[in-house]
Amino acid sequence: MISQLLGFIPRKCLQFELIRKEITIIAKKSFETKTLQKLADEEYIELNPAIANKMSKISRNLYKGQSVAIFTSGGDSCGMNGALRASVRMAIYLGSQPYMIREGYQGMVEGGEHFVKAKWSSVSSIIHLGGTIIGSARCAEFMQREGRKKAAFNLVQRDINRLVVIGGDGSLTGANIFRQEWSGLLDELLAEGKITTQQREKYVDLHVVGVVGSIDNDFCGTDLTIGANTALHRITEAIDSIASTAYSHKRIFILEVMGRRCGFLAMITGIISEADYVFCPEAPPPMDWHDRLCEKLQKEGEGGQRLHIIIVAEGASDLNGEPITVEIVKKVILDKLKRESRITVLGHVQRGGATSAYDRILACRMGAEAVVAVLEATGNTTPVVVVLTNNQIERIPLMGAVERTQAANEALKSGDWAKAIALRGVFFQGNMMALKLLSRAKPLTKEQCCVPPPFNIAVMHVGSPACGINAATRSLVRTIIYNGDRIFGVSNGLVGLIAGQLKPLAWSDVIGWCSQGGAFLGMNRITPEGKYPEIARRLREFNIQGLVVIGGFEAYRTVLSLTTERASYQEFCIPMAVIPSTISNNMPGTEYTIGADTSLNEITKICDLIRDSARGYKKRVFIIETMGGFCGYLATMAAMAAGADSAYIFEEKFNVRDMQRDCANMVAKMSDVIERGLVLRCEGANKNYTADFMQRLYEEESNGLFSCRTCILGHAQQGGKPTPFDRCIATEMGIACGQFIHEQMVKSLQTDGTMLAVTKHSACMLGMIGPEYKYTSVEDLSHQTEFQYRTPKNQWWMKLRPLLRILSTHDSAYTTDNKAQVHQQPVDINCTVN
Repeated sequence: MISQLLGFIPRKCLQFELIRKEITIIAKKSFETKTLQKLADEEYIELNPAIANKMSKISRNLYKGQSVAIFTSGGDSCGMNGALRASVRMAIYLGSQPYMIREGYQGMVEGGEHFVKAKWSSVSSIIHLGGTIIGSARCAEFMQREGRKKAAFNLVQRDINRLVVIGGDGSLTGANIFRQEWSGLLDELLAEGKITTQQREKYVDLHVVGVVGSIDNDFCGTDLTIGANTALHRITEAIDSIASTAYSHKRIFILEVMGRRCGFLAMITGIISEADYVFCPEAPPPMDWHDRLCEKLQKEGEGGQRLHIIIVAEGASDLNGEPITVEIVKKVILDKLKRESRITVLGHVQRGGATSAYDRILACRMGAEAVVAVLEATGNTTPVVVVLTNNQIERIPLMGAVERTQAANEALKSGDWAKAIALRGVFFQGNMMALKLLSRAKPLTKEQCCVPPPFNIAVMHVGSPACGINAATRSLVRTIIYNGDRIFGVSNGLVGLIAGQLKPLAWSDVIGWCSQGGAFLGMNRITPEGKYPEIARRLREFNIQGLVVIGGFEAYRTVLSLTTERASYQEFCIPMAVIPSTISNNMPGTEYTIGADTSLNEITKICDLIRDSARGYKKRVFIIETMGGFCGYLATMAAMAAGADSAYIFEEKFNVRDMQRDCANMVAKMSDVIERGLVLRCEGANKNYTADFMQRLYEEESNGLFSCRTCILGHAQQGGKPTPFDRCIATEMGIACGQFIHEQMVKSLQTDGTMLAVTKHSACMLGMIGPEYKYTSVEDLSHQTEFQYRTPKNQWWMKLRPLLRILSTHDSAYTTDNKAQVHQQPVDINCTVN
């Protein structure tokens, strides 16, 4: 996700400074936004000391003889089971004994059967499940010292003094209090004769590491919490369902989403759902919001819009702190517009359902690192919480992050909204700016349309379809129109450009595009080599002064090829930009491409269905082939998200011996309680070791223990509706690209009205690096590309491969003849350093 579910709008974005000033004005405080940003940055640096921001070198049995307990606490969220699974299996890999504590702090206090010794198979087939299989409960008794003393006794009796806490800020605060009181509690237990002197001396300290699981994404210090992405999936599914009935009846729908005191869910929902109005706690509307809302609905209705969506966060209020509820909004619309509206309160639907692929992978990364951190801890170690920052898993001081989170909540209570936004971090701020930009944007008036637009820009799609292309096109079109420029849509890629199939796009032409898959403008994989004169003639005919190409590797090649021909064709001396969109995620200059997350979720869903198909029937292994060409991103990430046993990719060479080793691992699992196996293969992994070859090899090596089946997923991976992640990055990339093209055209405009863009920075790819969108010239990117295999030379996700193997290798494999081949050397699980 994400790895980000969300992006950051560049500081030079259209109306950036205006929006920053607006946030400050809303706050009614004397602080400048820049000052608040500096404050947030300084506090963030304090949360990231050098003591713990690197993942560790680990090896098998590194912490043999240690025990670690894992429990979930507070409100549940999808992904907790994935974190539990990763924690248990990483603990087993490191040689320690993992315990699962049922019912959270309540189980810790009561002891007995609530403490469960975990085996490798204890956490099999749970990664896809929502909620938490070990339960979660709020415990009033643990809030008292006597209750914490009972918990301490239960831990010591089981030789446990290391805890991994999966929960929200309240759960983490409770764990820290427990840690601080630990020594005194053990002294009391010793005085009462409940523990021995040896136990008191052995368990001097309690070591605690936190993993944040919350759908609200309200924890400061992490870009995303486990469960937030899945909650957005549930909200998006509901809105997509509502949209059809709302369109049919020309109705207004008002949706209430969760979030407590944080408007994250409402904010992102507003960005990706084409909502007409969004109410969230961090950005209270002006006092005349009643009139503004109704005026906007009225104008949009007169313009022919049939569908109206209003999003209300459960903690929304006005500038005076008075709550804004869905009932109040409905009454305002009825009183002022005399129109009926419908209310939908999604409630706990947002917490449930199958976990998204993003949350599964995030949970694996966080859960594994949490166990490493707690086993590394010493008496001098600061307790930490594992977070996601700039697509990297890091550790930050636990209580520093909790205090910052509490400070943000206090800022909201006191009406200091600008400070609350700053404390939420740059990740949150970027999306707040995007929401404000989208909500301010409006089509040109009739008077404005009569004025010749200063620039003509063309947008075309080149490559293969990927979900999110339409969302990127929509936001690009509206940003360009809002800038006062004119945009032409090119039908059917370069074929359509050469044929002169260009037509102006209006504001209303892209209504409803955000939620749709495919590519409405049409596209193909034709590139410009050998067609330069025809392309130049059409660009000259339509006076195209800027070009945006949305698509995959072919889109990148198209802009690179046109750039190299600038010396021969004046028409190519215009600003050009690529918005990367391909399911393969195989483009340089970006960590994520539009469409890859949707494809990943489709593959994961199919893997879930395949796994269930074999349940209770017979032991069976499925060889599943994914798309991606020579890029193994989909196979690797889908394997981690689906809990697969192995993934074969082109980037990591393998031979028959490797497959025999993996098959031996499969036999070990099947000899236990496991009934199904999943093996993923990238379509370009090896031309000789095909899916059919692997099926026959596995079946032969199993000696009749299990049967094998092959499943080629094909173009199902390109279909479906875009996920929230893809809708969000597509929308924000479209905005950022529209601004980039406009700025470059202004720079390149000559006094005679012609365009002369000849610098390498006038032809760029827009990429997502960490939480920011960055522009890199296609000329520079050409040196980072393996053109033969259509992949970047460096791919960040490759460092997830060791973690995938650790989580999928059965513990018995370490005691078999294969043990010398399986993770005996130190493994670097710092999965996200480029």
